[in-house]
Amino acid sequence: MYSFLDGLSIIEASSFVASPTAGLYCAQFGAQVIRVDQTGGGPDYRRWPVTEANDSLYWENLNRAKKSVAVDLRRPEGREIVQELVRATGQLITNFPADGFLSHALLAQGCPDLVTLRIMGWADGSPALDYTINNAVGYPMLTGTGPDPVNHVLPAWDLISGAYGAFAMLAAMQWRSTSGEGCEIRLPLSDVAIGTVANLGGLAEMLYTGRDRPRLGNAVYGLFGRDFTTRDGVRTMIVVATHRQWANLLVALGLSEDVAAIEQERGVSFEQDDGLRYTLRDMLYPLFERAIRSRDYADLSTAFDAGGIVFSPYRRMLDAVHDPALVANNPIFGTVPNPSGFDYPAAGTFATVPQMHRREPCPAPYNGQHTEEVLADLLSLPAAEIARLIDAGIVGNIASGDPK
Repeated sequence: MYSFLDGLSIIEASSFVASPTAGLYCAQFGAQVIRVDQTGGGPDYRRWPVTEANDSLYWENLNRAKKSVAVDLRRPEGREIVQELVRATGQLITNFPADGFLSHALLAQGCPDLVTLRIMGWADGSPALDYTINNAVGYPMLTGTGPDPVNHVLPAWDLISGAYGAFAMLAAMQWRSTSGEGCEIRLPLSDVAIGTVANLGGLAEMLYTGRDRPRLGNAVYGLFGRDFTTRDGVRTMIVVATHRQWANLLVALGLSEDVAAIEQERGVSFEQDDGLRYTLRDMLYPLFERAIRSRDYADLSTAFDAGGIVFSPYRRMLDAVHDPALVANNPIFGTVPNPSGFDYPAAGTFATVPQMHRREPCPAPYNGQHTEEVLADLLSLPAAEIARLIDAGIVGNIASGDPK
C-alpha cells in the first residue's frame, strides 16, 4: 500500500474480475474505494474458491483495502442513495449497464464533472466474459498442439482490462484537473482483447499471411524456446531471448560444435538471428534434447544461472505458494485479519517504491461494514435517518445481517 492517491474517493459498483480489479489497484495506491454491495452480497460474493464456511477467497482478495456499503439495489430509494454517493465523490467504477440507474448521463445531471469508468463485455453493451472473449479473438485455436481448442485458465482480458481501466480513469481525472470536464470511459473486454492482439502484431500478421500461426504446444513462437526434460526427470522451460543467451546456452550444454555443423551444412548462422533459430528449430531440438537429457537439473541450473540463461522448471501452484522468494520473503505480502477467518499472506501493491515506506496490505470489508460511516460522512445523513434506512431494509450493516 502506498499513499499516492490519499484524499481520492471512488464509488465502485461491480462484480466478477475486471471492474473490481480496477478498484483494487486504486485502493492499493491509497484511494478510498467504497464498494456498493447488494445487501447479503452480489452475484460473485460466494464465488469459488471458497472455504468450508462458503466464504469466497476470490472476493476477499479482489476487494482488499476497500469499504463496503450494503444497499438493496432492487428498491428505488436504495438506488437513489447510490446515485447520491457517486455524485458526492465524482468518481465511479462499474460494470453495470450503460443505460441503467448508473448511466453516466443520469449521474452527471447532479455532477457535471463526473468521471465514470464502465467495464463492458462488447462495445454494443452485449454481455461477455473473459472466457468467451478469448474464444472470439482466436487464442484457444493457437494454443496447445491441436486440433481441439485449448482454453486458458488465467482470465487475462479481465486482468488487463482492470489495470487499463485504473490507468484510464486516472488519465481522465488528470484531464478534468486541467479542463474542468468530466467524462465516461467505456472499456469493453472485446476491445482490450483485439487491441492487445493488434499491439502484439497479431492482427497485422493474420492479414499479411492470411493464415493462423502453427500450433506449437510449449514452444515459443518466433524464438528458440521449449520445454525439455533433464536426466532426473525435471521438466524445464528454456527460452533464448538475446543473442548472448544463445551463445551462453551452447557453451553450457557443450553444443557449440554440433550447432556449427548444422550452420555449415545449411549455409546459415544462428548467432544473430532469432527467426532462423525458430525456423530451423526441428534440426536444433534433437541436439538440445540429448544434451539436457544427459544432465541432472541441479547441474544444469548452476550452469544456466552462470550464463544468464532464462529457464524455469515446471511446478504446481501449490509448490509456488511455498516458495520463500515468491511469498514468504516477498515484501508485497503481509498478514492481516480476513473476513473468512483464514490466516494467509495478503498481497499489497505489486510495484515497489524504494523511496517510500510500504504500508501493510489491508483486509477486505464485511458486507455493509462501512454503511453507517459512509452515509454519515459523504451524504451527511443524521443517525436517525440511517437507522430508519437500516430498519426499512433499504441499507444494511454487519449488525443487520450476515457479517460475512
